[in-house]
Amino acid sequence: MDYSSFLQMREEFSLLGVMIFLLIFDIFATENARKYFQPLALVLFAAHTLLNIIPRDAFEVAGGMFQYVPMQTYIKSVLNVGTFLVLLQAHKYLNDFDKGIKKGEFYFLILSTLLGMYLMISSGNFLLFFIGLETASIPMAALVAFDKNNRRAAEAGAKYMFSAVFASSISLFGISLIYGSCGTVYFSDLALIMTNANPLQIMAFIFFVVGLFFKISLVPFHLWTPDVYEGAQTNVTSYLSVISKGSAVFVLFTLLVKVFGNLVEQWQPILWVVTVLSITVANVFAVRQKNLKRFLAFSSISQAGYILLAIISGTALGMSSLVYYVLVYVFSNLAAFGVLSVIEQQSGKVQLDDYNGLYQTNPRLSFVMMLALFSLAGIPPFAGFFSKFFVFSAAIDQGFYVLVFVALLNTIISLYYYLLVIKAMFLTKSENPIELVTSDGAMKLSLVICTLGIMVIGLFSVIYNQIAVFGFGI
Repeated sequence: MDYSSFLQMREEFSLLGVMIFLLIFDIFATENARKYFQPLALVLFAAHTLLNIIPRDAFEVAGGMFQYVPMQTYIKSVLNVGTFLVLLQAHKYLNDFDKGIKKGEFYFLILSTLLGMYLMISSGNFLLFFIGLETASIPMAALVAFDKNNRRAAEAGAKYMFSAVFASSISLFGISLIYGSCGTVYFSDLALIMTNANPLQIMAFIFFVVGLFFKISLVPFHLWTPDVYEGAQTNVTSYLSVISKGSAVFVLFTLLVKVFGNLVEQWQPILWVVTVLSITVANVFAVRQKNLKRFLAFSSISQAGYILLAIISGTALGMSSLVYYVLVYVFSNLAAFGVLSVIEQQSGKVQLDDYNGLYQTNPRLSFVMMLALFSLAGIPPFAGFFSKFFVFSAAIDQGFYVLVFVALLNTIISLYYYLLVIKAMFLTKSENPIELVTSDGAMKLSLVICTLGIMVIGLFSVIYNQIAVFGFGI
C-alpha cells in the first residue's frame, strides 16, 4: 500500500496539525506567551476552515475504509463554522483564571471530538465509523464535566458517559450482527449484499441506529438531554446541541442511503414514528420549561425531528435540504445560546422569569435572541423559514403528506413557546430586570456573524443551489 495516499486526507491532517501545535504551545509556552494562546488558536482554526472549504475530486484511502466525496467538504465546513463560533463564545469563559480553567485542555477536547466527527463522516466501513464515534464521544463527556468546581457539571458528565456507553454498546452489537449476517463491514459491499430484508438484518439495523438516535437526541433516546444541557457549561451545551448533533444527522443520512438503501421499506416507517414522537413530545415538554437551558434542550430535540424530514426522503433534495437546515440551525441556535451564555456568566440567571423586562436594560441582546427564536420557529423572512420549507419539500416530494401536516401543526406549538421568551423580554415589565451586561469582542463578533447568518442566508438562494450541486454525492 502506498502510504502517501493518506496525504489526501487534507481536512483530517490539517485539523490534527492544529491540535498538535496548540498542545505543544500550551505545554511549553511561557506564562507571558500564554496570553496569546486563544487568538493564535482562533486564527489557526479559521485558517484550517478556509483552506479546506473548496471541494475536491472523490477518492478512497486504505482500500475504501476512508472515502471522500465533494459533499463532505460542505458538511465539514458547516461543522467548522459552528465550532469556530463556539470557540469565540467561549473566549471570555476561558479567560476566567479564578476558576483555574485550562484553555489548552478545552481546545484539545473540542478539536478531538471534531476529528472524530470527520472520521465518522468519511468512513467507508463500520470499523472506522465506530472509531470516529468513540473519538467524538469520549472527549465530549470530559467537556460536559469540564467545570470541576460545579457539582451539576460532574453529574451531567456522568449521565452523559453512562448513556453514551450504553448507546455505543447497543450500536456495536448491531454492527456485529451486520458482520455476522453479511461477512463484511464495508459499506459498498453491504449495499450489494443487503438486497433481501431478512429478520436478522432488520434487527441489526434497529440495534445499530440506537447509537445515532442517542447522539441526535431523538425520542425515546432523549432523556439524558435536558439534564446534561442544564448541568454542562453553556458553551459546551451549545457545541453539543449543534455540532455533535449535526455530524450525527449527516452520518445517519449517509448510512441509510449507502448501506441500508435496500431496506428503505423497513426504515422509513421507523423514522416516521420517531419523527412524530420527537417533534410532538419535545414541543409539549418545552412549553413547561422555566429553565432556559432545559427549554433549549427540548427545542433542539424538536429541531432534530424536523431534520428527520429531510433524512426520511433519502433523495438528493433531502441531502441538500439537510445540509442547508444544519447550516441555518448553527447560526440560529448559537445566537440563542450566545445570549444565554453572556447573561449566565455575569448574572448567573437562566430562568425564564429572570428575562422579564430584559429589553429595558439589554436591548441588543434581546434583539439577537428574538431573531434567533424567530428563525428557530420558522418565521419568514428569517433563514429558519427557508430551511423548514426545504425539508418539508423533500418529505412532500416522497409522498409523506401526513407527516408534513403533523410537523406543520407542531410548528404552531413551537411558535407559542418561543413567543413566551420574546414576551418576557419585550412585554413583561420587571422592577428588577437583569442589569446591563457586557460581552468581550469575541462574543460580539460571534453574535454579529450569527445575526447576519439568520438574516442573510435565506435571501441568497445561491448558497442552497451550490450545496444542491453535490446533493447526492454521498
